[in-house]
Order: sequence, then C-alpha cells, then structure tokens
Amino acid sequence: MLSYVSGASDHPLRYETIGQALEYASTLHADHEALVSRHQGVRMTFAELNQAADQAAAGLSTLGLDVGDRVGIWSPNNAEWVITQLATAKLGLVLVNINPAYRTAEIEYALNKVECRALILAEKFKTSDYISIIQELVPGISVGCEENLSSARLPHLKTAVVISRTKYDGFLRFQDVLDRATPELTAEVRKRASILQPEDPINIQFTSGTTGFPKGATLSHHNILNNAYFCGVRMEFTPESRLCIPVPLYHCFGMVLGVLTCVTHGATMVFPDEAFDPATVLQTVSEEKCTALHGVPTMFIAELDHPELESFDLSHLVTGVMAGSPCPIEVMKRVISDMNMSKITIGYGMTEVSPLSFQSLPDDTLEKRVGTVGRVHPFVESKIVDENGATVNRGQQGEILFRGYSVMRGYWNDVERTAEAIDGQNWMHSGDLGVMDEDGYVDVTGRLKDMIIRGGENIYPKEIEEYLYRHDSIQDVQVFGVPDDRFGEEVCAWIKLKQPGLTSEAVKAFCQGRIAHYKIPKYIVFVDEFPTTVTGKIQKFVMRKQMSQQLNC
Repeated sequence: MLSYVSGASDHPLRYETIGQALEYASTLHADHEALVSRHQGVRMTFAELNQAADQAAAGLSTLGLDVGDRVGIWSPNNAEWVITQLATAKLGLVLVNINPAYRTAEIEYALNKVECRALILAEKFKTSDYISIIQELVPGISVGCEENLSSARLPHLKTAVVISRTKYDGFLRFQDVLDRATPELTAEVRKRASILQPEDPINIQFTSGTTGFPKGATLSHHNILNNAYFCGVRMEFTPESRLCIPVPLYHCFGMVLGVLTCVTHGATMVFPDEAFDPATVLQTVSEEKCTALHGVPTMFIAELDHPELESFDLSHLVTGVMAGSPCPIEVMKRVISDMNMSKITIGYGMTEVSPLSFQSLPDDTLEKRVGTVGRVHPFVESKIVDENGATVNRGQQGEILFRGYSVMRGYWNDVERTAEAIDGQNWMHSGDLGVMDEDGYVDVTGRLKDMIIRGGENIYPKEIEEYLYRHDSIQDVQVFGVPDDRFGEEVCAWIKLKQPGLTSEAVKAFCQGRIAHYKIPKYIVFVDEFPTTVTGKIQKFVMRKQMSQQLNC
C-alpha cells in the first residue's frame, strides 16, 4: 500500500469569509461569552465582539487603506489583537503578523518585505520598547504626521497606531481609531465586506526555512477559516467549550487554532496573559473553568512542574492541541493524568498549510498520540515521496507532502521560492521526513533541511549567520541546532575569527537587543575550519553530531 491518504468528513468545507463567520456566530450566539482577556479585565459576548470589529473596521477605513493593503500588527496577546484580526478581515486588508520578540533589524525587514502601509503596535513587550524602535526607524516622527509618515528606512509605512492610553507624538492611539467610527462608515464597511471572496488573501505570516530571510506565507479566508473549523471538529468543540490560549497570537497556533476555532464553533476564547506564564495559565484554567488548553510541549512541561499544580482545579479540562515539537511519552502521560486532559490531541503541519494537516483523534491510544502526529485532516491530501518524487510504500521514510484547500496562495512577492515549495501538481513540500503506517498515521522522523525548532519557534540559521557576519572580528560562521531536553533544540554557532580575542560572551552581547532572544546562540564554539565535502560543501550534520557528543545530548 502506498503512503497516500486523503481526509473525508461529514462536515463540508465552509465557503465564507471570516467576517461572515463572525456575523453568523454573533447572530447564533449573541449573548454567549466570546472573548475573555484576563490580564486586561475584558469580557465580550459574540455580539459585542462583532460590534467592536465593526467599529475598528470603520475607524481603519478612514486611514485610506484599500482592499489588499497590508497592515502589520506587532503586539503580545490582547483583546485589541483579536479585534484587529477580525476588523481587517472585514475590510479585506491583509493582516501581517509580526513576532513580538522582533527587534529593529527584524521589524524593518518585515514591514518592507510586504510593504505595510499601517502598523498597529503595543507600547512595549518585555525588554523591547516598540515606540523607541519606530522612532529610530522613522526619524522626526512628530505631531501632525500621524497619517503621513515619511521615512527612508520604512518608505511604505504611512500610519502607526499604538495600543495605549498615552498619546505619543506622531502615533494614533487605538482608541482614536475606534472613535472615528460612525453609522455611515459602518454601513460602508458592511457593503465592502459583502463583495469580498473566500479566496481573497487575508493574512501574511513570516515562516522559516533553511536559507535566506523569512518568507511571507500568504493565506486566504478559505485557508485559515476551514483549518480552524476542522481543528475544532476534531477536538469535539461545542459552544460550551472554553479554550485557554497561552500561545502567541502572531502565530497560526494562536490566531487560527485559537481565535478562529472559537469563532467557527461559538466557543469562548480565554487569554490568561500577554505572554506565557505557567502560573497564570493554571489559575485561568481553574477560575474560568476552561475545557481546553493549547500549548507546545515546553509549556505543558512548565505547567506540570509548577510547585502548586495540585492546588488548581483542572477538573473541567478535557482536550486541546499540543504541537510545535515532539511530545515525550512521559509528558503526555502526566498531561492526561495530572491535568485531566484525557482527549488532548497532537497536531502537525506548517504555516504554509494554515497550519494543520495531521491531528490525532480524541480517542487515539497513548501510543498513537506520542508516536505519531495523528491522521490527515478532512479535505487534505498527503503523501510521502522519495528523493525522486515517487510515492513510497507504507512503512518507508520519505518527504511529507500536502495538497488541498489549506495550501497557501504562495510566498508574498516571491515567485521563485513559491515554485520551490509548491510543485506543478500543487503539492506543498514540507521538508520534513516521515513514515506512514498501515492505518494512515504519520510519524515525523526528521527534517530534510536544517531549520531549528526551539520551543515551537522556527529559526533560520542563515538569518543569524547574516547578522553575525556584521561583527568585525568574525570571518565565517555556521549556525545549527543541537538537541535540548527543555526546548527540543538550542542554537549553536561555530565561528571562525579573523584574529583571536573574541569571547562567547562578547558574541552574545553583540546579539542582545538586536535580534530576538530565542535566536541568540546558547552554545558558541570558535574553530579553525568547518567540516566539508570534497567539493567544499559545509556539512552541518557533522557539526551537529560532534556537538551532541560533546554535550552528551
């Protein structure tokens, strides 16, 4: 039997826009609680959430944004993020998700790559002062230029909207935008929403690879709305479900499998904090009587290891999604026994497929839930092929491919990379190696390429290498991942120096505050040469093996 599966369902694909899905939910579940943001003290019913999205859409429409224009959002989890997601969808604007950990060089790249005309941002996040970063990128930002910013470094950006009560020169406040809404503008928004199509692009997510800088995976209403819906179907969601969402909204995990899963099932989305903290997650699950919880394995490990775990009431928990990296069997056992999540599911896919293609079933055995990534999603095809593109037999290893409604429209303004990822038969190449068993369950066994996955974060080695090349003392550098018990992988850099003297501490200091914290190499080794093939090709797998032996991991 060949390694090919296609998913079927009694539930048809939903052919509607995100705005239409929200309108339907607000009609069917008007007084049902839709959103809870614990750290902000915000609670909204579906009717109130829909009204807030309409108000934000009406306000944004005054900024001169046309259908298809890109609007960036750079913020940790909050109610404004969700409202922006839904409002931009109603306007036909393309929401560009920006990692809250990005620093100056990364935000500059992201905004320019997709030519964002507007940016909605928080004041700050952890040690990042977002206002100062934008002031650096837009010199001379001042009163009077709020809707006509001018910057050589960000030539396309015209408006910056800050989620804050404080007024900053040159920035609009989020509330200022909301206050612009009028009944006439709202009517215009509804008229504009009525002509949008499910196939329209609605979201750009920067995704990782092994070479070059992040690519902008472009997703449609149809892509992400249906993926969210079928994720909820597999978790057996109902309007009574209450989902705790500690995963970041900038990622598909949060905005698709979190927000849109709740919208499509009339369920309640609950945000415990602006970023992950095991204590607030456990407290939120307990006090909000959450029935579901999302997270990557490192999050669940932190929750299980919390010293007061037993003091929290987790009796309402049943299900959720664990994804991002493999789950150790002992962790899964404890999640089921200690957190009451008897029907937790494992998910697998990639941003380019909206993001899930495989997900375990609630009643799968423990072996299936930790030894595989489950079965294929409805209306998705998957096959495993060898190096020549031929489909292999069940039980044989090869590259995992996907095809179906969930495959992205392409990488933004990058025809060449899109063609590399999606072949002429519309198969999306994952770059992952896997084995399919007789029942159609897939075990992900490795990666064709060298992408690093640290705690669920996908990391480009070359992006870090390009940054380190800026250091005057560094001649050459190779970055790769090494196994780590806590994060799955950690970043390691082998560096050749122009002259001796540089220390690992100095390298880390060079990175601090300039690239995201999770990209800063944990391990730094100074070498005279790199292992290569006869033709001079760098062999990162040799480096990885040597470091793994040295670290005993």
